Amino acid sequence: MTSSNILVGASSSPARPIVRRISTSDIYYALRRGIDDFIAVPSHAVFLCVIYPLLGLLLIGITLGNSMALVPLAFPLAAGFALVGPLAAIGLYELSRRREAGLDSSSGHALDVLHSPSLGAIIALGVLLMVIFLIWLAVAEALYIAIFGYSAPASITQFAHDVLNTPRGWTLIIVGTGIGFLFAALVLAISAISFPLLLDRDVGAAVAVYTSLRVMAANPLPMALWGLIVAAALLIGSIPFFVGLTVVMPVLGHATWYLYRRTVEPEPNPHPDYTPRQRPRRSAADFPAALFPTRE
Repeated sequence: MTSSNILVGASSSPARPIVRRISTSDIYYALRRGIDDFIAVPSHAVFLCVIYPLLGLLLIGITLGNSMALVPLAFPLAAGFALVGPLAAIGLYELSRRREAGLDSSSGHALDVLHSPSLGAIIALGVLLMVIFLIWLAVAEALYIAIFGYSAPASITQFAHDVLNTPRGWTLIIVGTGIGFLFAALVLAISAISFPLLLDRDVGAAVAVYTSLRVMAANPLPMALWGLIVAAALLIGSIPFFVGLTVVMPVLGHATWYLYRRTVEPEPNPHPDYTPRQRPRRSAADFPAALFPTRE
């Protein structure tokens, strides 16, 4: 796959997706469908396998080695999870796509993404989100150093006291929240419907991002509401030791697919679904001859 295909898809003259105008009722519709898909498809198990290893790595990093130096990054790491959330939910979009089309939507089909014609563009867009996430961590660390200096906090208790009960701490909270909002708005703008669009059509990463920006420009108030709902849901899901994310993330992931359906006109000629190659059944009597290919 060439770099031009990754950016603009396989077509030499890619058609620009038609963007719709939506209302707040469409946002609520997407959420209702997301909840319905979550109930019907046990996809939360996937996120149980993703979230807890990430949290485990974070706890190990804080507990071992240069632990106190990492404490100021604990919140930026947790908050930054939302920046790569659109990529983490890619399998959920696929399950909702299949369920909407009346196809088998068992959890195993989440891996069908690996056979998508747009896989290169999906990877490229995922790399972009990871870069934004790393920049966010670097900015958060630089902000902490600018306010508190290079010395690590003496303890977690001392760190919490300095952040919550000192003017410097409130400066860190206010400025950090403002910068985090800008990063979140950037990610929402470029990825609100980019990944679902790439699953549905081989348009390339550049066209997908541009279409997402057009959706944001055409529907500023509904998409702002969507962003607030996502932020509030992630915050609520994170409070009880991140356990709530096992429900929140799948619901938002499934809902994103239906938000895409509401904001972009359907493709008249969608690409065919991936169907695994059927292997002929073999008998034990064929061994070891079955190991060697033969010509008919």
